[in-house]
Amino acid sequence: MKTHKDLDVWKNSVDLVVSIYEITKVFPKEEMYGMTNQLRRAAVSIPSNIAEGAARAGNKEFIQFLYISLGSMSEVETQLIIANKISFISEGILSELLNKINLVRSQISGLIKYLKEKK
Repeated sequence: MKTHKDLDVWKNSVDLVVSIYEITKVFPKEEMYGMTNQLRRAAVSIPSNIAEGAARAGNKEFIQFLYISLGSMSEVETQLIIANKISFISEGILSELLNKINLVRSQISGLIKYLKEKK
């Protein structure tokens, strides 16, 4: 039986979370309960909502959770841009992470479109 773990979008979003954890290790210690925590929580929310939605009974609920993932992704994107502007991360790291975000965003949007058409 297939689960969320078989979805490329879930796998790629988990990889994004790992990248976020890696880059936030070097954030200032005083940000541990600020931006570091907020960024990590928003990132973890992306694959978590994909997983929860995939476990639901119908496509309508799955789509709802995918939209929540998209919202969390926009939150992560915004926080990364801010982190770059306050010199927590370089342009290079920001660019690399935005590419990962754009891949996952595209995959989520494609899955939403597929599920809507599948009705």
